[in-house]
Amino acid sequence: ESLIQIVTSDPIGKCRDIMQGLLLAITSARRYLYIQTPYLLPNEPILVALKTVAQAGVDVRVMIPAKADTRLTHWGTLSYLDELMEAGVKLYMYHKGFLHSKLLVCDDMLSTVGSTNMDFRSFEHNFEVNAFMYDRASALLLKEIFMTDQKDAELVQLKSWRMRPWYRKVGESVIRLFAPLL
Repeated sequence: ESLIQIVTSDPIGKCRDIMQGLLLAITSARRYLYIQTPYLLPNEPILVALKTVAQAGVDVRVMIPAKADTRLTHWGTLSYLDELMEAGVKLYMYHKGFLHSKLLVCDDMLSTVGSTNMDFRSFEHNFEVNAFMYDRASALLLKEIFMTDQKDAELVQLKSWRMRPWYRKVGESVIRLFAPLL
């Protein structure tokens, strides 16, 4: 009984439909926005949107795996944490295995799941599909999944994050230069 929109995206088409849908969902958030993604290598529009809604007082939480399946992509992901936390985004590192969930839920009314990661590759180069659901029941179900997983995740503290070794910061910054390729 849900209104569900199946959205596809591909490197051939003119529009990046899933990315545009995610961007619209992010900028529409008024109370909360919860995201789970194994790879957080956002393009500029997504990055700015996340920071903007967090600075506007929306409870923005992003959960990523503490340990990833590829070191380079994970280091690229880590290069965005400082900037996002500084804007007020709460970042969680999931410790109970590899988090491969790709979900977004917003304000108990909009949610999406699918194959799309929050990264350049999914937005620009891959064939992807997501279901966008516009109903309270689906949103509450995905919110509960996020909240359950949050129990097995650690909230990253900006102050301690900034104290990581200098060579990690440099490595993450170098890898970030290649984010569009990862």
